[in-house]
Amino acid sequence: MRLALFSFVFVLFSFPAFANIGDMPKEQQLAIKYIQALTHQDYTSLSAFYNRDSVFNDRTAGRKYTGRRHILQFLKRAHRGVLEYNFNIEHMFNSGSLVVLIGNYRYKGPGELFGKPGRIIDIAIPGVTTLRLDMTHQRVKEHQDLMDYQTMADQLAVQ
Repeated sequence: MRLALFSFVFVLFSFPAFANIGDMPKEQQLAIKYIQALTHQDYTSLSAFYNRDSVFNDRTAGRKYTGRRHILQFLKRAHRGVLEYNFNIEHMFNSGSLVVLIGNYRYKGPGELFGKPGRIIDIAIPGVTTLRLDMTHQRVKEHQDLMDYQTMADQLAVQ
């Protein structure tokens, strides 16, 4: 009996604790769904997150797009040829409908996009993404990126 109890306790504590997406605040759940659609280049799903007033703002790059059509056109151009794209979220929190995601965006794709024709580049760019959400309509009001483009430039220099 003791062996069975010990085995049960050992097994119970041997598995790492994972947060269930259902345990997160609804704002963070929506943010995760949006980031997944973005990084999977799922433009049909992304379309549902935007309306004509939505804003995509990469402040560090000085690029701002307003409205579903302009945002999707930009994303399709930016993602053209990308082989892998993901966002490793290291920390996430929210204050009401403002969600802050901190982590690394990883891109793997043709070097032409980064001035390295004929090569496949692989970079991880540290950044902060803030999302202002419309929880009533399940939409993104504003997506704002602050990216460490100096780190990207350093990575590109050695590839």
